[in-house]
Amino acid sequence: MTDMSNVMEMPGPSPGVALRSLVIGLTAFLTVVDLFATQAILPSLTRHYNVTPAAMGFAVNASTVGMAVAGFVVGFLSPHIERRLGILLSLAALAIPTTLLATAPDLTTFTFLRIAQGLCMASAFALTLAYLGEQCSAVDAGGAFAAYITGNVASNLIGRLVSAAVADTLGLASNFYFFALLNLAGAVLVYFTIHRVKPMHMMPATQSPIAATLGHWRNPALRSAFAIGFCILFAFIGTFTFVNFVLVRAPLSLDRMDLGFVYFVFAPSVVTTLFAGKAVAQFGTRRAIWGALALAALGLPLMLSPHLPEVLTGMALLGVGTFFAQACATGFVGQAARDNRGIASGTYLACYFLGGLAGSAVLGQLFDRFGWTSCIAGVGAALAMAALLTARLTLRPQPASSPA
Repeated sequence: MTDMSNVMEMPGPSPGVALRSLVIGLTAFLTVVDLFATQAILPSLTRHYNVTPAAMGFAVNASTVGMAVAGFVVGFLSPHIERRLGILLSLAALAIPTTLLATAPDLTTFTFLRIAQGLCMASAFALTLAYLGEQCSAVDAGGAFAAYITGNVASNLIGRLVSAAVADTLGLASNFYFFALLNLAGAVLVYFTIHRVKPMHMMPATQSPIAATLGHWRNPALRSAFAIGFCILFAFIGTFTFVNFVLVRAPLSLDRMDLGFVYFVFAPSVVTTLFAGKAVAQFGTRRAIWGALALAALGLPLMLSPHLPEVLTGMALLGVGTFFAQACATGFVGQAARDNRGIASGTYLACYFLGGLAGSAVLGQLFDRFGWTSCIAGVGAALAMAALLTARLTLRPQPASSPA
């Protein structure tokens, strides 16, 4: 294992970049693997609890409520939280609600346990982003954030595959026990790879966390980045929650194991997201995000096809585009926030996960009432809004006395 703090504090490119990226990506994978893996067994959970797709989709995505709350709270407290201890405790605590989900007696209990999962996941997620922003050199930052988002992408692919396989072979309860073990593995990884570092007290003593947050919201570029994050997960959750029900119905009619293999559509995203930092460096943040959103939009009409290859291609394009755009937007927040970066990262994540909750609620109603075509139209509207907001992503000139 490698100590990430040792390789991230150097002013130039760090040695062992590949190993560092692997550790960062694996940490991200084990942090958010619970978030989307459960979507692979949505049809089974819907039958188990005997509820509608919209109700089950909202319950599964209720984790985004906890993630939004934790994003704000951790952002406010970020200057006072020791990064390693916070990440370690969050991942260890995550195993508790994950284990309890195996025996959740009803949908209400299931929903509250998913919210508890979200609280733990977002705490670890926000503190890791703050850690990367503080410990990486300017040269390494883009690659580090891209590696972290790539781990997020990998959790979508591998998590769904594993969830479908375990549930199909051993049952729904065993699925949650297995993921609880993965949560504990994440805590062990953090214990051995992140050294204790003091949080950066970057805000003046006279400035409260509320004042710092309001300062970020007054920045038009940051405000737009927060809204873009909202739109990205709105579109992503809306698509990959309810497409499961399309895939198991006629004419596609996939079984549970085949549904898991469908999520190989995320494999291209694991590769392409790694190049987000380079794309931003070469073309700029706005062009990179516009290109990613355009690619995602190209996938929407394909997902309306009655033929599986076209649907899978559309899903792959949407995955590549949204994850690439997320990596670019996340990196932009770290650049645009001159100070109080922990608060800025927490605010971005809160908006991002609120977008997921809104996507599940709004698009779920469209899906239940009007069908898949209306759901896709809602996704397209979210992508269009994100593209409009991207025009406002400009960095303010940096004072000559400020560090890079």
